[in-house]
Amino acid sequence: MANVEHSGGPAGAFGTAAADTAGDRLGAARLGLWLIAGLLAIRQVAVVLATPRGERLTDLETWVGPDGVLHVNGSLYDSTRFTGTPFGGLVLKPLTRAAEQALGWGWTFGTLVLVAALGLIAVRALPQPVGRRTSLLAAPVAVSLLMLSLPVRNTLWLGQTSIIPVLLVLLGCFTVRGQRAGGALIGLAAALQPTVLLFAPLLWLTGRRRAALSTGATFAVCTVLAWAAMPHDSHTYWVHHMAGVGLGGRADALANQSLHGALLRTGLTGPLEVALFLALGTVVAVLGVRRAVRYARDGQLLLAVAITGCAAIAVSPTAWQHQLLWVLLAVVGRVGRRASDRYVWPVAVVLVMTLPAKMMLPNVAALHPLRDNVVLLAALAAATALPFLTRESAYYRAPVPTRYAPPVPARFRHVPLAPVLRRVLTRPNLLLELLLIRVTYAAYQQVRLAADGGRARAERHGEQILSVERFLHIDIEHAVNHAVVRAGWLRDFFDFYYESFHFVVPLTVLGVLYWRRAADYRWARASLGFATLLALAGFWLYPLAPPRLMPALGIIDTVHGVQDFSKPDYGTLTAVTNQYAAMPSLHFGWSLWCGLVIAVVAPKGWMKALGLLHPLFTVSAIVATGNHWVLDAVGGAAVVGAGFGLTYLLQGPRVRAVTAAAAAAGEEPAAVREKDPMPG
Repeated sequence: MANVEHSGGPAGAFGTAAADTAGDRLGAARLGLWLIAGLLAIRQVAVVLATPRGERLTDLETWVGPDGVLHVNGSLYDSTRFTGTPFGGLVLKPLTRAAEQALGWGWTFGTLVLVAALGLIAVRALPQPVGRRTSLLAAPVAVSLLMLSLPVRNTLWLGQTSIIPVLLVLLGCFTVRGQRAGGALIGLAAALQPTVLLFAPLLWLTGRRRAALSTGATFAVCTVLAWAAMPHDSHTYWVHHMAGVGLGGRADALANQSLHGALLRTGLTGPLEVALFLALGTVVAVLGVRRAVRYARDGQLLLAVAITGCAAIAVSPTAWQHQLLWVLLAVVGRVGRRASDRYVWPVAVVLVMTLPAKMMLPNVAALHPLRDNVVLLAALAAATALPFLTRESAYYRAPVPTRYAPPVPARFRHVPLAPVLRRVLTRPNLLLELLLIRVTYAAYQQVRLAADGGRARAERHGEQILSVERFLHIDIEHAVNHAVVRAGWLRDFFDFYYESFHFVVPLTVLGVLYWRRAADYRWARASLGFATLLALAGFWLYPLAPPRLMPALGIIDTVHGVQDFSKPDYGTLTAVTNQYAAMPSLHFGWSLWCGLVIAVVAPKGWMKALGLLHPLFTVSAIVATGNHWVLDAVGGAAVVGAGFGLTYLLQGPRVRAVTAAAAAAGEEPAAVREKDPMPG
């Protein structure tokens, strides 16, 4: 057998063929990811350059435009529009001689090149060892994430320079040979963004003392040079404004994600706020540098750089959105012992750095302090609190593996269509679930709100629905609505049921399944997600006016009251929901999903019956209150059925109860046991 394998026999040929197939797949995936990165770059250029002049590259125009501050003979800081250092103004001054249009194009494309270089350098700096798949796919993924990130998009839109300091630091740490040259690049970055000086202690404490001295010397030389060329501006910046404090927008604006901005947003002002900011900033700086030194000595220098950058964000008097790129670099840190926990931190970082804060947390007054400071909190967590794994940890490369259920025989040959989506038995990470549910629902709200075909089209579709219902003799909306209105107690009951149970019951079902039946939770969650996605397609393709918004029908809106059809008012919901997203009815669809899930998983008959009452009450409520047609409920049932069907086709039949129960008890069936590199 050994001779056959070494001579390229069947076994050796099979292994070679499998390796070639895997290599081809990786190559195709890499090409696809680079295409995505290219498309994202093209989109960013198109968005910026398609914007009318005066609305794009506004900061660049403020600096070097015909009336920009760099053209003025007086102080750069007379109007507080210029927020850079005097050295930054000295560097930018030659650009005032460039043609405006050529400068705009060159600045935009130059920024994209810098972003791509930043991504490639960061990937090369990943701590070793790096697997073949990671080495091939990491670069396009990194560039794509940078293109999607809010700091890069904000930089491109404003024409800012904030990519340059980050790139200079990475070049100084990972690319340039020689400590003096690397330190000089970091010192140049500090001359453009003073809080970058926090990297000097990191270099000193990790044994790169020549680099640290070079950083300080370069910063001093650049600052003195700018002071000699522009003494009045330098005095204004460093003395009057205390290193730029008070320049630009309001320091308490939401865009300022520093400790100073957060304290101002709480209402603190004056000496107390300054003293508290200095005290907290000192603590964050010390903790951040100590942690960065630890991970640098562990061989995770990129993580150490990211931690130091996050600390610099927190201690800066102002850290605007285009200066927050350090947080995205912290995605390389590994947190958690279980494989299922490993995704929480990178997913949270990507979402925080690519989505608006209002999508991360609901619009609840009690959560506003968290929502308003979400990037700062991520930076503080990375700099001071998160227990990133060291490379010496047994869990760094081999986390506790996820347990999967054995395949359940299906009636059809090709089911499941996606075997890679195996049934997971272990409970998913709760924080990750809550985060993804919130972001998914926020995206659903945005898409639903955007699916507006106009009132005239929606009313035409309403007339079509009414005609079909009359043909089928199920046009009961008017009769049911007026009958309920005449019975006051029944009207109050259905109004309460319509407004209260739409979210409470589905969330309760998901919560119980998550806690008691993890495998069923994943099955139910997937089917609900597919149903909601299909419903969004219905909202786009068929905007529909509900009965209460059909002027000639005479339906009484029992929930919202009498409406002006030209300008309806539904309170706080008026601006955040699409009133013409009626087909299919997710009010009924989600209630039917709840009833079916309860009927399938509940252990007792009375529980199953009680669960099935919920869709019955819901369909009665949506018709009685005038919010939906009967056929809307049929549409809701259709998308729920399709959701369960898609889950079956992609993942196969639901996990058997005995297997799920064994997993919940901490036992692992012999058929699915995988080698655990860290038993116990």
